[in-house]
Amino acid sequence: MLNILWPILIIISYIYSCFTGKINDINNGIFESCKSAVELTITFFGTITLWCGIMKIAEDSSLSKKLSNLLKPIIKFLFPNIKPNSYELISLNMIANILGLGNAATPLGLNAMKSLQKENPNKTSLSNSMVMLILLNTASLQLIPTTVIAIRTSLNSSNPTGIIFPVWISTILAAFAGVFTVKLFIKIGK
Repeated sequence: MLNILWPILIIISYIYSCFTGKINDINNGIFESCKSAVELTITFFGTITLWCGIMKIAEDSSLSKKLSNLLKPIIKFLFPNIKPNSYELISLNMIANILGLGNAATPLGLNAMKSLQKENPNKTSLSNSMVMLILLNTASLQLIPTTVIAIRTSLNSSNPTGIIFPVWISTILAAFAGVFTVKLFIKIGK
């Protein structure tokens, strides 16, 4: 649907700019947007590379096991049916999200999902644990929203960290509401 909608909007905008004499504004906007996109990509590339490296070090060292043990009570509550070998992968994904790493948390989430799929008795549908992992990644409880701070910094915000408190409120509320809902549906489904 978006493959149809976006080209239509672009064509209508271009035709409208021709009739109103604002074709130069459209051209300038296109080139400015391209420039901004490249600058933002470079900013994200550095941030994501840094945090992916740190998470890989944590994964390869004993730090990931310590963090996994620290989060074990929470993981047991959220994922009561998983085997202990999945704890570490899920905890690394949760920590990456808590640190607000966004895209850097994605490979960790995919690894955790693969581990949960191996435990899933019905390979054609999601297990309750897989649904919970998707929910936690979507709600993305964040203490340090590094991606948002990086975006605000790249756009020359006067206070790039001013978003922290609202992010805490929204992600905590989203996570609690989601966990409650998933737990409720799991209980109803039994």
